[in-house]
Amino acid sequence: MTLKSWALRLLASGTAALAVPDGFPRTGNGLWYKEPGLSWSTQYLPIGNGYLGAMVNGDPVSDRLQLNIESLWSGGPFANSSYNGGNHQKSESGYLATQLAKIRDAIFTTSNGREIKDVATLQSSNDGYGSYSGIGFINITHTASGEITDYARWLDMDHALLNSVWKESSSSFNRTYFCSSPTRACTVHTASSNAGAYSATYSFSSLQGLPERNITCLDDTTAQLRGYVGPPGMLYELQAKIQKLGSGGTVHCTINPATGEAELIANETTEAWVTWVGGTEYSMDSGNSAHGYSFKGPDPHEDLVSLLTKASSQDISSALKEHVADYQKALGGFSLKIGQEFDSTKTTAELIDSYTTDTGNPYIEWLLFNYARYMLVESTRSYLPANLQGKWARDAKARWDSDYHANINLQMNYWIAEVTNLDVTSALWDYMEKTWAPRGAETAAILYNITRGWLVHDELNIFGHSGMKNYSAKSTNYREAPAWMMMHVYDHLDYTNDVAWWKRQGWPLLKGVTQFWLDYLVEDRHFNDSTLVVNPCNSPEQEPTTFGCASSQQILWQLFESVEKGFDASGDKDTAFLEEVRAKKIKLDKGIKIGSFEWKVEFDSPTNLHRHLSHLVGLYPGYVISNFKPATDGNQGVPDLTREQVLKAAEVSLVSRGNGTGSDGDSGKYKPAYFIEHLIKSDTLRLGKGLAGSLLGSITKLDCVLSPVKERNFASNLWSLYDASQRDPTFQIDANMGYSGAVMNALIQAPDTSSLSDTLRITLLPALPAAWKNGSIKGARIRGGMSLDLEWANGKATRANLTVDPVVRHVRQIEVWYDGKSIGEFSAVARLMKDFSF
Repeated sequence: MTLKSWALRLLASGTAALAVPDGFPRTGNGLWYKEPGLSWSTQYLPIGNGYLGAMVNGDPVSDRLQLNIESLWSGGPFANSSYNGGNHQKSESGYLATQLAKIRDAIFTTSNGREIKDVATLQSSNDGYGSYSGIGFINITHTASGEITDYARWLDMDHALLNSVWKESSSSFNRTYFCSSPTRACTVHTASSNAGAYSATYSFSSLQGLPERNITCLDDTTAQLRGYVGPPGMLYELQAKIQKLGSGGTVHCTINPATGEAELIANETTEAWVTWVGGTEYSMDSGNSAHGYSFKGPDPHEDLVSLLTKASSQDISSALKEHVADYQKALGGFSLKIGQEFDSTKTTAELIDSYTTDTGNPYIEWLLFNYARYMLVESTRSYLPANLQGKWARDAKARWDSDYHANINLQMNYWIAEVTNLDVTSALWDYMEKTWAPRGAETAAILYNITRGWLVHDELNIFGHSGMKNYSAKSTNYREAPAWMMMHVYDHLDYTNDVAWWKRQGWPLLKGVTQFWLDYLVEDRHFNDSTLVVNPCNSPEQEPTTFGCASSQQILWQLFESVEKGFDASGDKDTAFLEEVRAKKIKLDKGIKIGSFEWKVEFDSPTNLHRHLSHLVGLYPGYVISNFKPATDGNQGVPDLTREQVLKAAEVSLVSRGNGTGSDGDSGKYKPAYFIEHLIKSDTLRLGKGLAGSLLGSITKLDCVLSPVKERNFASNLWSLYDASQRDPTFQIDANMGYSGAVMNALIQAPDTSSLSDTLRITLLPALPAAWKNGSIKGARIRGGMSLDLEWANGKATRANLTVDPVVRHVRQIEVWYDGKSIGEFSAVARLMKDFSF
């Protein structure tokens, strides 16, 4: 459908007073409202293409589009040429080696292995770290010819379009917003039903905290906004062009005499639209020693001129068609149905307001799932990965700097990428390769006296900040961050079988991280059991600083096994490296024990309901708990336990940490996936609305934490909020993404295995909620290079089909489980199709 016919259909129909507007997707896959947005974090709606983002309130007479450019950051070398990524001086390496040794000795020799309060001598200044920044606003001012009636706005997630419609006097209006990935441009298009009925002014306003900028007319129809994010700071530029359709009316760029700044004017037009592009002088390719870690690229002006010329040369219908086709392709052919029923008489805000733990609503639960996929696509197919707020940050100084927290948040952003077939990870790999590895090698050498490999810590900007920030150790003493991210790197190979990518980018990332850890691990001198442990360590955002944290050891176990599983595909001839990994793995403490809490040393904290469940990383998203195997190779770090004992202990740990209904969004955002992974029958837990299951196969009506999370922490625009009770709460995209990861884990489980020779178990509907009794999945991805279609009715599976890709790097043995028993085994040879009926 062309944009013109789309608009005409909307204009002709208007919007019913009590029902969803006619232009709303027939599938129900969208959000809609009867009023413009007032609150940025709870009511505005997002559009983006990764390069650019915009939050839109949709007001007919005073529309505000808050803008972002993905690489616009304060700080870094643009603010201070001596910025060094948070590293100490090279001359301090000897002193730092002594301090690290003292910290390790103190931890090992204390009676309880946990008396150390901080690691301050290893930390460095946060100066110059910076923050992701908004740009400002496009303000669309339209003087209505009469009372505004029949207003509606909606986000169409089938086509990645935002729309608003209204009537005034005898005219109907439709405004459509979208950001196109192929053109790297965004567009706002307004059409009226009567010729010459639309006039508006498009002006630009800056954010408080940003220096003054220059807004001029580049030509008769193009405005340019140009400025710096700080004095000094990074250069940025925005270019916006106004166009119209038909012979009537005029459009032009003019200087407002009152402000001295350029504005775009539409006067008595029938259709008018503004297309904008934006960029900065940031370049990841300059983030290495050869370029002095300047991260500075060319002035963006000429590139933006070229982009805008290309984007505006298309007619609006062609631009829309190209955008929709590209977006739908990006969705990867995946779909999910959970028996949702679309109530066309209630807005999304009304449905959210009526959502309760007791009643639930599969439609809202389905929307939330699709919303995460929409935002991931709209914020990642570009130059940089999705940060703590995707690409949508309002302020010049964002909450938590809207950076990359890699102790779970960045990981959560991508939990749904592989399994729902979203091709959105290229920017993530480039970001790690170009901003983490170069400066991280210097951190390894200076801070830890390790001359091979690299590391970074938990909090990361776009300027290669690899040092340990000067905050509490529980937040910053986390050098395991890149090792955890290597799960995603190996998973990409496992899901896609893209060996060419693995050789070029994946394996070098994995090898570099592993080399650091081979040299960092030390023998346990507290228990003197000859195992290798991490010292010092903090379980993320928890005290104390100790050694052998469960999460650290589990992550490293999987890191070493990823090397073993990925070596043959890498083309690497360094067999000495592989043998060193194997030798260290035999001595590595696996991080699995049955005790009171989540450290190797024993102590209890029975009132601790902390949101992080880092000690269960091997349960989800990892596998060393879920697929625990007793030692068969003399490994000193594997406890003498059965898989059943380990899983039962994980269940007890989950129960003891509460249901995730704390006062902030973080309280519940980590827990659902773990509950879904492994909760078994228990009449003592009535946590919500019936979403739980067991890795052991015993499906139950046990309630889960998903419903309280949805009830308490999602706004009317379906954004997850960190502090929902506050007047101006903070958006946290990882909770939206984590929710969808939990949903997929409730419907399909196929955790990795220690070896490619181990049988891969695929469990169908392990934790199907009672309210989702009918549904289907199409195009889900399974590791090993397979696609899955699945259908169920009345709470029971009815059909499943597994299709193996045309090319596989290893023929794996597969066992499919349903309802607590095996229903089939096969070898996953290329192009095999397996059907299951129930």
